[in-house]
Amino acid sequence: MALILPPVLLDALWAHAERDAPRECVGALGGHVDVDAGGAEAVALYPLANLSPDPERTYLADPGHLLRALRAMEAGGLTLVALYHSHPRGPAWPSPTDTRLAAYPVPYVIADLRTRTLQAYRLPEGTPVPLNGEGRRA
Repeated sequence: MALILPPVLLDALWAHAERDAPRECVGALGGHVDVDAGGAEAVALYPLANLSPDPERTYLADPGHLLRALRAMEAGGLTLVALYHSHPRGPAWPSPTDTRLAAYPVPYVIADLRTRTLQAYRLPEGTPVPLNGEGRRA
């Protein structure tokens, strides 16, 4: 399953990651799934509060914020197509904690601020998910 992130959402995701640094940011992406095409397109970004006790190394999305985001998606005819978070010091692949805590059957997008790289994965398997046909933002 490929994930399409339009430029406006890529910019918003990077802005969120930069604004929260050196803390990890976390958020949700709402959009549309196209089963026939084997992919999803994000159309809305929902920044969430990171409640982790160690926010410079891990993230924990505020459950109330996540629930509100999911309800807003539903009200707008959208579905959860991905979750995202940042790794301010890299790398752009899942940490053991990311893998262990993965709870949703959607791609997890990781923004590596050090190298300006985005990668997406199915977790807990760790299977890479194509992201706009590339992994690096220009």
